[in-house]
Amino acid sequence: MNVNFRTLDLNLLRVFDEVMAERNLTRAARNLSLTQPAVSNALRRLRDLLGDELVRRSGAGVEPTPRALALWPTVRDALRHLQHVLAPGDFTPATADTAFILAMADATAAELVPGLVQIIEREAPAVSLRVVPLTTRDPRQMLENEGADMAVGYFPAVLAAMTARGQSGVAVPFETQRLYLGQYVCVMRRGHPLASQPLTLDAFCAARHLLVSFSGRPYGFIEQTLSAFGRERHITVTVNQFYTAGRVVASSDLLAVMPRHFVNVTGITDQLELRELPFDQPLVHVDAVWHRRTQYGQAHAWLRDALARAAEVAFAKSADEVVLPAKIRS
Repeated sequence: MNVNFRTLDLNLLRVFDEVMAERNLTRAARNLSLTQPAVSNALRRLRDLLGDELVRRSGAGVEPTPRALALWPTVRDALRHLQHVLAPGDFTPATADTAFILAMADATAAELVPGLVQIIEREAPAVSLRVVPLTTRDPRQMLENEGADMAVGYFPAVLAAMTARGQSGVAVPFETQRLYLGQYVCVMRRGHPLASQPLTLDAFCAARHLLVSFSGRPYGFIEQTLSAFGRERHITVTVNQFYTAGRVVASSDLLAVMPRHFVNVTGITDQLELRELPFDQPLVHVDAVWHRRTQYGQAHAWLRDALARAAEVAFAKSADEVVLPAKIRS
């Protein structure tokens, strides 16, 4: 069905967005300061325009149709964009008391948060920051549900999926910004039997390993690389933090694969040996990912800039260990 956009009442989209968010007409009406009959009437008009039922009654609430679920992300993003453009709200760092939530692994936080805190103390002393654990390699659901303002980490599958969607003409509701490039290395204790000789693929696979897995699953991207050679490694212990991994490796014969730059912030560098991996492994692309609905907010723009500056300062001190991108993309 063709919709005459020139005659479309944008208030109908506001009602649709609120109903989709609440899945309940009464709560949606309360949030919009409307009566429930007014909300029902707006939905009826939108149904007539779009030729779709949009929502059906389900228990005490409503259940969206597939068409409604497909429309909602675009409608919500468009409304947020309009809100930020027409009524952006003031964000003055020196006086703002905004609270930000970042999701990242401990290795990333150890590198970025100290510099970010220095920027906050210097420029935005009333701003607060909460760092929550990154428990997945795909943070899109967390960002969609507003569980975090931004996720920072290594998300190769997510970026590939986003690129594929964009190239196929499908709207991508997330944005990314490259913060730095790093490298994974094999870490072992000082005096480990493998520390006195070149690390071969056979020796690597024959050793006992500690795996850092945010989700707790006993496999990771190294397993994917090894499987291409028809090889596998013996994982004895799985933990969800790089710092824990460093402490365990320093006091055992286990090997671990960790970001090279993280070793410098463990506080136990003198207890560890680093070896290049005995196979080609792509550089680690550490990216910030956020939902597009926050793209145009002044507060979020300041946070993105502050995070990029914190990354630049952190890794300027160890340029031989990481590779900074020539240009930050967004």
